[in-house]
Amino acid sequence: MLQKRTPILIAAAALVAGAGAGAGSYAAFGTDGANTTTVQQTVAAGSPASSTKTMSVNGVYRAARDGVVEITVTTSGGSNNNSPFPGSGSQQSQAQGSGWVYDSSGHIVTNDHVVANATSISVMFSDGSKYSAKVVGTDASTDLAVLKVNAPSSKLHPLTLGDSSKLAVGDGVVAIGAPFGLDETVTTGIVSALDRDISSTNNFTISGAIQTDAAINHGNSGGPLLNMSGQVVGITTQIESDSGGNEGVGFAVPSNTISTVASKLVSGQTVQHPYLGVFVQTPANRSGAEVAQVKSGSPAADSGLKAGDVITSFGGETIQSPDDLTAAVAAKAPGNKVSVTYVRNGTTKTTQVTIGTRPS
Repeated sequence: MLQKRTPILIAAAALVAGAGAGAGSYAAFGTDGANTTTVQQTVAAGSPASSTKTMSVNGVYRAARDGVVEITVTTSGGSNNNSPFPGSGSQQSQAQGSGWVYDSSGHIVTNDHVVANATSISVMFSDGSKYSAKVVGTDASTDLAVLKVNAPSSKLHPLTLGDSSKLAVGDGVVAIGAPFGLDETVTTGIVSALDRDISSTNNFTISGAIQTDAAINHGNSGGPLLNMSGQVVGITTQIESDSGGNEGVGFAVPSNTISTVASKLVSGQTVQHPYLGVFVQTPANRSGAEVAQVKSGSPAADSGLKAGDVITSFGGETIQSPDDLTAAVAAKAPGNKVSVTYVRNGTTKTTQVTIGTRPS
């Protein structure tokens, strides 16, 4: 499944923006200039973040603060075209993001776009101590990354993953991160909506994203979104904004996605995602998912699907919108054989598709 829109990302001291005055999706990443698997984590003894009782915002902050880190990334921009000697020398820039302690082995979870193209990474804990970090693994399709620091156990205060499927619209949430490099910044709000679709950095869809009105700005990327029990229910990833700043529409990758992806990255596995290979849009009658484009050589192309087909059923599930199809594909695994019902020129047809593995 391919996404219909591309996010406008802020990364490595450069704003990459398209023309036009429409609202853009931004990665909440700052510059220096301005199938689900339950993961059994080892939580530091006495860690208050393991509690399931409801707390105040201050209680959530005190429970989680020691597990939240600020990440400073140095990147190389390649040849500096402004150099008097073209092709000699390179540009380096620094940028900040956020992250949080995943386990007592020193693994840190953050966004893939925070550490992309990094030549060096530094992690700062709440007490101000800093340690260099290495990338263990990344998954661009969910914009997640796992780092590793060789820090003493006294510095490691793992946060507990909650169950994002239990969230309801209106639930209180707390975001902790380092917007504009201001470490340990706390903002709070509610779950504004659930099951949003947002774009990953490789332009595929991240399904099931959490929308929140908690203030999220550049530098919050990779930080935890916590429920009122101090459990991580998401990782702050993007904002929707006309100005590039917080306008009360932020998005977080849900914890159940983090659980699946992070556990695989920690164990050295490559994360595989299901792939159909179509761009879809809302059909004229507003019912189903209309195929706008089929990628050559994709499972959809092999099954005979064509542009203009309106998919109405996928694997026995009724498809009423493009989002329905995105979610239905995401629920499958590479190699699954699925029956697809679609309408072509007024005639209902059925085909079989073998789900592929999403290309990079």
